[in-house]
Amino acid sequence: MRALVTGGAGFIGSHVVDALLARGDDVTVLDSLAIGTRENVKSAADLLVRDIREPLDDVFAEIEPEAIFHLAAQADVRVSVERPVEDAETNVVGTIRVLDAARRHGSGQVVFSSTGGAIYGECDAPAKETDAVAPLSPYGAAKLAGEEYLRMFNRLYDLNHVSLRYGNVYGPRQDPHGEAGVVAIFLGAANGNEQPRIYGDGNQTRDYVYVGDVARATLGALGHEGGVFNVGTGRETSVTYLWDRCRQVSGSELDAVPAPARPGELGRSVLDPARAARELGFQAIVELDEGLRATWDWIRANRKE
Repeated sequence: MRALVTGGAGFIGSHVVDALLARGDDVTVLDSLAIGTRENVKSAADLLVRDIREPLDDVFAEIEPEAIFHLAAQADVRVSVERPVEDAETNVVGTIRVLDAARRHGSGQVVFSSTGGAIYGECDAPAKETDAVAPLSPYGAAKLAGEEYLRMFNRLYDLNHVSLRYGNVYGPRQDPHGEAGVVAIFLGAANGNEQPRIYGDGNQTRDYVYVGDVARATLGALGHEGGVFNVGTGRETSVTYLWDRCRQVSGSELDAVPAPARPGELGRSVLDPARAARELGFQAIVELDEGLRATWDWIRANRKE
């Protein structure tokens, strides 16, 4: 299969590329390298340094992809709050450019990386795809807009694009950047013999899902008739407990430094993955400690300072 992976030089995208290559697919990576790195792209994949905010007709005409995995995004919530127009140019307009180019060139299905926590907002129970949505940031609103464009394209052109609402993804190659990088932040601090900050009371919970599981779910969505699916574990982990496990994995003896709560931070975010289990056959299989060990091993091997 000829596959195009936007954002394929980034954290999650590069793992999707690896999974495609492992099964023998012909993979082209499209990435601006604003966040991703060439080192994340294996030599077996072709790399095009392009920005999804630009016209993409020539790319689709040349590659003729049979599947498009759209993971390129502006993924920093804080940046979206400070510069919402810039966020929308990438996450809304960029997504429309991918969808429109795929349609006009008769390309295959688009699998879109969306977000769970930033779309659902505060959770009283594990969030289902049918629950009300309440984005608290321009990033969440832009991802929801991207989902709506996929749904509209499906209705208007009888297509079968899929949106995947990821939980808090962690694993090797993740930079300690933003809330979603808390595992990388904690293990990076341990590697530097530094004390990380825990904001508020530390009881905030998230659904941490390992990047290898996310890559499996992303490939597993290919061929489905379309729709929206949560990709998570269905289990909550508090920030305090997460640091405890990071200490165990890294051997750190340091305590975290308490810090004031951050305004607008979610207290509880967890996804119900039942629909993905029923319709995609997906279930997260990597336990937290196993995933943390893999992440720690990668940090130790790649970040000496």
